[in-house]
Amino acid sequence: MYAYIIAIAWIYVTLLMALTETNVTAGILTFVLYGLAPLALLLWLLGTPIRRRQSRKAEALDKVARDGDGGDAGADE
Repeated sequence: MYAYIIAIAWIYVTLLMALTETNVTAGILTFVLYGLAPLALLLWLLGTPIRRRQSRKAEALDKVARDGDGGDAGADE
């Protein structure tokens, strides 16, 4: 949650930095190299624990689906 607030603030700051550049190319490079690239890396690193947790949860659900509960539904039909 706080990562998104930091991300929005950082994009805002780097956008203002880019707007003050004297050249359009310099502004684009400033925004991409100071803003988007580091922010993408930060969000990817901060999202790693969440991705791991989701992966473990999906693996556990797959295992339950493969193994089943051991019951025989054929007798109930």
